[in-house]
Amino acid sequence: MMQHIPVMLPEILDALAPTDGATYLDATFGGGGYAGAILEAANCTLWAIDRDPDAIARGAALAARFPGRLHLLHSSFAEMLAMLAERGITRLDGVVMDLGLSSFQIDDPDRGFSFRADGPLDMRMDRAGETAADLVATLPEAELADTLYQLGEERLSRRIARAIVLARAEAPITTTGQLAAIIRRVVPKDASGIDPATRSFQALRIRVNDELGQVERALTQAAGLLNPGGRLVVVSFHSGEDRLVKRFMTEAAGRQPAPSRHDPRGLAGRTIPDFRLLSTRARRPTDAEIARNPRARSAKLRTLERLTEPTP
Repeated sequence: MMQHIPVMLPEILDALAPTDGATYLDATFGGGGYAGAILEAANCTLWAIDRDPDAIARGAALAARFPGRLHLLHSSFAEMLAMLAERGITRLDGVVMDLGLSSFQIDDPDRGFSFRADGPLDMRMDRAGETAADLVATLPEAELADTLYQLGEERLSRRIARAIVLARAEAPITTTGQLAAIIRRVVPKDASGIDPATRSFQALRIRVNDELGQVERALTQAAGLLNPGGRLVVVSFHSGEDRLVKRFMTEAAGRQPAPSRHDPRGLAGRTIPDFRLLSTRARRPTDAEIARNPRARSAKLRTLERLTEPTP
């Protein structure tokens, strides 16, 4: 199994700027790479959330290294407000989110996230609810095609959906290898070298875990928890997620386009924003990092900083 390598770690620490005595949230604990680095960088307190029970179990060793400073919570990050409030935490000095899968999830065939090794067609981060196999078995052809197109940006979604429907009429599709083989039969390889099944697997994973809905809810809650000077640092890998993050941060920082001079709203004075963007452009991994860790190639890091006191 591949060792988990945290993506853009120096850039994350630079953006978060951990300080002694502060309280932070790692909203996507995963392999614990960010959490360990934050705790080493400053004598701070860190809360960490993950919806994957395996990640929480692995985190026990790290928590033992930082007694009283690392607190692990098994939950979706879209529930962070309630989870922290139950423990008396209503304000944070920073939140970090890595919206990608951890290497532990990708490299474990039993989790069904990857087609590189055959395994059950599962893809559930929290090991509960509907699996990818359930979706493949039950979604109507048109809805399946829409899912692949909208969440995976798969141009040949209708062709793939048709192939899946024909195949499932012959026998249940229950493994990653079965599904990947069906897709490869109808999608030609392209010059990029990306496996033809990549976008479809991504789309199913996003739908199984409601990833876009989770991100939207988490961003709003995280921003509301920040103290003045607190920062929300987000690394995204999927273009749909990055669009959500970019739009949310841009609007929070009051950077919407000015209304037309014919629009009456233009007569009203512009309000002072509660947040600012640390950079108008997303930061990207260095060429050296991509060479060391190809999974970093699509990463985009964006940072939002609170300027004002939160509204009670």
